Amino acid sequence: MRMNPFVTYFQSLFSFLPTPNKGLCTVLMSFGFCGIVYAQDTKEISPFSVSGYLEAYYLYDFGNPGNHTRPDFVYSFNRHNEVNLNIGYLQASYRTGQVRANLALMTGTYANANLAAEPGVLKTIYEASMGVKISKNHELWVDAGIFPSHIGFESAIGAVCWNMTRSMLADNSPYFESGAKLSYTSEDGRWFVSGLILNGWQRIQRIEGNNTPAFGHQLTYKPTGKITLNSSSFIGSDTPDSLREMRYFHNFYGQFELTGSLGLIAGFDIGVQQQAKKSKSFDCWYSPVVIARYQVSEKLALAARAEYYADPSEVIISTGTPNGFKTFGYSVNADLALAENVLWRIEARSLKSDDRIFDNNGAPSGKNTLVGTSLSVAF
Repeated sequence: MRMNPFVTYFQSLFSFLPTPNKGLCTVLMSFGFCGIVYAQDTKEISPFSVSGYLEAYYLYDFGNPGNHTRPDFVYSFNRHNEVNLNIGYLQASYRTGQVRANLALMTGTYANANLAAEPGVLKTIYEASMGVKISKNHELWVDAGIFPSHIGFESAIGAVCWNMTRSMLADNSPYFESGAKLSYTSEDGRWFVSGLILNGWQRIQRIEGNNTPAFGHQLTYKPTGKITLNSSSFIGSDTPDSLREMRYFHNFYGQFELTGSLGLIAGFDIGVQQQAKKSKSFDCWYSPVVIARYQVSEKLALAARAEYYADPSEVIISTGTPNGFKTFGYSVNADLALAENVLWRIEARSLKSDDRIFDNNGAPSGKNTLVGTSLSVAF
């Protein structure tokens, strides 16, 4: 009997082998975790597979927002004082040695918040892509469609992330993208390289008046089984061609297994955008983050995160305040594997801004604190 790799992942949930970034994370889920078909004869494995994921949560924001919605720069776990579904999806996959395809439809508060700009049924698409292997002897693929972002180490799927909520860095860089990519994985698995042409900055459908292609790259290096280093970029415009303010963005992160029980992720985002079309002046934003996770036992792990996000010119996060968005945050969480594919989490998180950008019982405040819990199952 062939074990489902998604189940295998949960069995080793608290090992500190390098976790892929948001893009690679779901590529693995799509092409590895989805091997859910069991066959009595292992010589005949179906190329078709089906998998799913559900993640329910309850979160209490001590600012007590009257509309039950957390600050508008939060896209995951963004509903206050209600039991809700962050994300649920069902995915069908097809894979042979030369072809791979995935179709995943989703629902939940994450989809409502993060795909609000997309029209109609596009809001329900988590992934819709196909790829063809173009080399007989090497892992060289061309993929096209809608797929997870190549930027960052966090995913919309909580169970593959070290924290319950997403970092400010993750929530304000692309979770998904649409376009085409050429990718290569070395024979020893140490190198992954890809080049991408995209419809825009987290866009399925282009904004009206924009015909400027966007480009990206990803380079991942694993010198050992305990270290992952990643560089990803984006170059393009998220404005109509009449304005065409070019955006240049880079993400770097490293993931390290320091000991058999202790893991560390350090990441840094930096971006610049033209102040006007053909301008030589640029606005800049950046965000560092550090996450540590400690395996207490086979089923219990603890994690802590420290982060900072500075966007004084409000390129990504608009506040309308004198200092723009300058916010420090920290969080702690505990994860308990209730079963091989079921994860229960609790988290406390606090954010502090230079300006009073948060709501505190109807009054402006420079601080925001929450506690929350989530329960997820993969199948």
